[in-house]
Amino acid sequence: MDVDLDQLFARAAAEGARHRSSVADRPVQPTADRVALAAAFGGPLPVHPTDADQVVDDLVAAAGPGIVGTVGPRFFGFVIGGASPAATAADLLAAGWDQCAYNEVLSPAAAAAERSAGGWAKQLLGLPATASVGFVTGAQAANTVGLAIGRQRVLADLGWDVARDGLFGAPHVAIVASEERHATIDRAARLLGFGTRSIEPVAATTEGAIDVDRLHTTLDALGDRPVIVCLQAGNVNTGACDDLRTATAAAHEHRAWVHVDGAFGLWAAASPRTAHLVDGVELADSWGTDAHKWLNVPYDCGLAFCADATLHAATMSYSAAYLTGSGVESDYVLGDLTPESSRRARGFVVWAALRELGSQGVADLVDRSCALARRMAERLASGGATIHNDVVLNQVLVSIGDPSSTDAIVDTVQREGTCWVGGTTWHGQRLLRISVSNATTTERDIDLSADAILRAAASS
Repeated sequence: MDVDLDQLFARAAAEGARHRSSVADRPVQPTADRVALAAAFGGPLPVHPTDADQVVDDLVAAAGPGIVGTVGPRFFGFVIGGASPAATAADLLAAGWDQCAYNEVLSPAAAAAERSAGGWAKQLLGLPATASVGFVTGAQAANTVGLAIGRQRVLADLGWDVARDGLFGAPHVAIVASEERHATIDRAARLLGFGTRSIEPVAATTEGAIDVDRLHTTLDALGDRPVIVCLQAGNVNTGACDDLRTATAAAHEHRAWVHVDGAFGLWAAASPRTAHLVDGVELADSWGTDAHKWLNVPYDCGLAFCADATLHAATMSYSAAYLTGSGVESDYVLGDLTPESSRRARGFVVWAALRELGSQGVADLVDRSCALARRMAERLASGGATIHNDVVLNQVLVSIGDPSSTDAIVDTVQREGTCWVGGTTWHGQRLLRISVSNATTTERDIDLSADAILRAAASS
């Protein structure tokens, strides 16, 4: 059937713009329940084709009641950023262009965008200019890539070719990580064949950073075993950052591979006010971060960096006779650095976001988020809440009254709809966890949200 693409795409874009322009004025939590949504999307598979315009209308009608305001200024859960205007428009273009970004043969434009955006990201994050950059789905993929490269290196140092011989019979690799590591490290250990029993947990400080003295002790006890050390920039609960300079030096003394999980905290390097929190970040061997968190680009977009570009490509690439351009040295920034060959062109949105903001804009975004997090903590504390962490970045841990009432407060806040916060367990207590990472959040949004949280606590 004939389709008027101009009209169809304009309709979809207009609906996206309508949602974006009105999200701040609507409840953050949607009203529809799972039964209603299942009914709206359900029914038998149509036998005959449906007009594309009608499909878009049907999709908008079915999805609308179930859309969470994650892109809005008062969503404070899961460290989800918004999506900047230019990055969103770039994502629309990327969908329209529908480029497979496996290599330069498939899309010269996607390749150029990734090379440029990757270079800009390294500059902002204080990483070596010669490091490789793979555009992946998110921090889980980035951490898995980093650990995979580390596995290749530490076993090769002992004469074991894991790519050829696998892990059966290989020296037992230890993954040394904080007891407050992100769960993606554990899943990466499972996916890569290490198993979670290979993880050697290291005690954390009261704020959630790895205890460097305990790290020394753990490394000494491992003797000559091959080791991957996972450090953290931005504790998922507190925002605390490991002492990267000291911890990396200790790890390298033991010939360990050092990977930094910086899903959101790595962006602290972009601001002179917070860069000290990630001092020494450039000394590590690999890094992972998300762009769809603090950089505010649409989902899904993560970045996997490695100081050794050749090793990165050797670990992740593959070749086949039909894959023109695979395994070529000039393509290190493309599909040879990621787990997927069929990759959407994520570089367009990162390029657009960085072009829109510039280095000063990214620094301002980080600074503003941190300042708003401190404001949230101050407003809640003045209303009788207890703040459980030193608010060094954009994370706030809160209890109001008895921590056993936390889940009831979270439920009340979400149903009321002014804002969205989640709960977490930290140091054995159930706490509210508030993450501020949306570029559109204002002081008014913080004040409205703090008032809503205090009202919910009073009524719970």
